Amino acid sequence: MGIFDKLFKKKREEENLWTKCPECKTLLYVPDLKKNYKVCPKCDYHFPLSAVERAEFLLDDTGAEKLFEEVLPTDPLRFKDTKPYKDRLKKAQSETGLSEALVVVKGYMEGKELILTSMDFGFIGGSMGSVVGERFFRACQLAAEEGIPLVAVTCSGGARMQEGILSLMQMAKTTLGVGMLKEKGIPYITVLTNPTTGGVAASFAFLGDIILAEPKALIGFAGPRVIEQTIKQKLPEGFQRSEFLLEKGMIDMVVSRRHMKKTLAKLLELTYYAERCYRT
Repeated sequence: MGIFDKLFKKKREEENLWTKCPECKTLLYVPDLKKNYKVCPKCDYHFPLSAVERAEFLLDDTGAEKLFEEVLPTDPLRFKDTKPYKDRLKKAQSETGLSEALVVVKGYMEGKELILTSMDFGFIGGSMGSVVGERFFRACQLAAEEGIPLVAVTCSGGARMQEGILSLMQMAKTTLGVGMLKEKGIPYITVLTNPTTGGVAASFAFLGDIILAEPKALIGFAGPRVIEQTIKQKLPEGFQRSEFLLEKGMIDMVVSRRHMKKTLAKLLELTYYAERCYRT
């Protein structure tokens, strides 16, 4: 059990030793796949990751501290669709071992201090409700107060419909949080993963000073099928994928998960150097 599993008390369940890559259909040995950051060695397909796994892959295994776990979701609208929202929350918490779809960890990346926010698609589709917005806002506040960089890893289906307008308000709230970082010149880097859509894509995901993305990640506000039905036109091949966005200048780099930590650490090193030069 890793340090981040202990921090978040994630349950370890029995799993198969073999899995098949959904892209190239290669049979893969799970322990070897994990050593390769859950990237298929044959076709480079990036398997989904939990928020805890992303923290393990990106942060050093010492000095990590989870933050804002006391901020917990409620059911202010007493919402019910096919089942009550409270039941959905309990189910998501039980299945993921997390209290919400976004975790905040203060730690180190190759010795460089930072605050990491990471989203978990397994928690109601990584949707952004009031707690996700509040935790992200507090992460921005703390980064601004302590003068340390913030790295945000996004993975979301958008706003959380069960919280109605309270969910949509988080787009403005997270944007204000990023504004505090901008005012103080604190580096803010985003890592867009598959998928990053809806209100998250329309707010803090695309506000990074530097925007990275994993290969072939679906990134955009509305899905391609909805867009095609709206504009009555066939979309270009690869539309809304990382490589397409890079070609159009909407993101800065497409980086394999295997190289993400080293790339981020190098960027943080450059930002630290630039900040020292600016202050002197």
